[in-house]
Amino acid sequence: MDFNVKKLASDAGVFFSRAMQFTEEKLGQAEKTELDAHFENLLARADSTKNWTEKILRQTEVLLQPNPSARVEEFLYEKLDRKVPSRVTNGELLAQYMTEAANDFGPGTPYGKTLIKVGETQRRLGAAERDFIHSASINFLTPLRNFLEGDWRTITKERRILQNRRLDLDACKARLKKAKAAEAKAAAVPDFQETRPRNYVLSASASAAEHELRLTQTEFDRQAEVTRLLLEGISSTHVNHLRCLHEFVESQTNYYAQCYQYMLDLQKQLGSSKGEIFSGTFVGNAESTSPPPAAASPPAVAAATLPAVPTIPVVPTIVGVPNTVAESVLNPNEVKPPASGTRKARVLYDYEAADSTELALLADEMITVYSLPGMDPDWLIGERGNQKGKVPVTYLELLS
Repeated sequence: MDFNVKKLASDAGVFFSRAMQFTEEKLGQAEKTELDAHFENLLARADSTKNWTEKILRQTEVLLQPNPSARVEEFLYEKLDRKVPSRVTNGELLAQYMTEAANDFGPGTPYGKTLIKVGETQRRLGAAERDFIHSASINFLTPLRNFLEGDWRTITKERRILQNRRLDLDACKARLKKAKAAEAKAAAVPDFQETRPRNYVLSASASAAEHELRLTQTEFDRQAEVTRLLLEGISSTHVNHLRCLHEFVESQTNYYAQCYQYMLDLQKQLGSSKGEIFSGTFVGNAESTSPPPAAASPPAVAAATLPAVPTIPVVPTIVGVPNTVAESVLNPNEVKPPASGTRKARVLYDYEAADSTELALLADEMITVYSLPGMDPDWLIGERGNQKGKVPVTYLELLS
């Protein structure tokens, strides 16, 4: 291999000169050419754009793909210029599990039918998520990556060249300053015959330094103009990113609108969005439009949430003589609330009274509840104004 020794020596000299200039600037032993305020503002704006673009890009990737290992895999495929393999979304995987479970439990059972309906909705949600991720990747992530991997690399390269041109310029200024100082010092010496050759050499050295300074100043100014034009292009980058941001928001809006519509359709199919599971048992038909009748609830519910009421002695039943305690339990409209032990409760679901001993309820209303001795622990006495009746515990949220 042929080597250009002169070029290598010249490059080594330039590198050494720049290193010396940079070191002396850091030590405060050399002057540094400062850029104008407008140029510095452009540099600061470009750096800020780059930093925030990187952060927004990374966090958007996390939003679209929360799994870090999946993100690393996609990054590797992208760097290898290979197509990223298709990956099922979480919603589609959940839909698959629900469908398989329904087939196992029996697609004709209420639970199986509901699993199939919910699974189909989850599949549609997963497909909508896939479309959103694809749209966001093309319309938002790709322009951000293109800026960081394209325009910003060009700006960084030109800024590095500008930095070298500035170091060369300041080094030339330092050499010219030294040559001028040496020439002035020699001129102060008496003009004897032996000093003339040295004065001539010093003068020639100063002239060469001036010529070199003019060349480096021209190169610096040209590079500064190129870099300035690239930095001013950041404004166009902002406009482009703004347009991409609008497209991202539009695709995200469409995605959430689709999800909302899918869930509304599912809610209509199931008849209600309220929970229909009590005591671990699926109650009623999935198409029912009202909550199921109160199911058995653990006896600990009422005991743990309501203070105990003093026990009323049980009077033996005598034929022909009414039992007042039993009648008071069976006829809640005639009982009186205890002196202590009442609590407020919020109604969770609408409830239609089955007979005159029960109290009809409306969702989200507030009522007063208490327990009576001998009552089924799944029921409480509820009061709303002058109305009174039995209410199921499972329809209530007991408040402190």
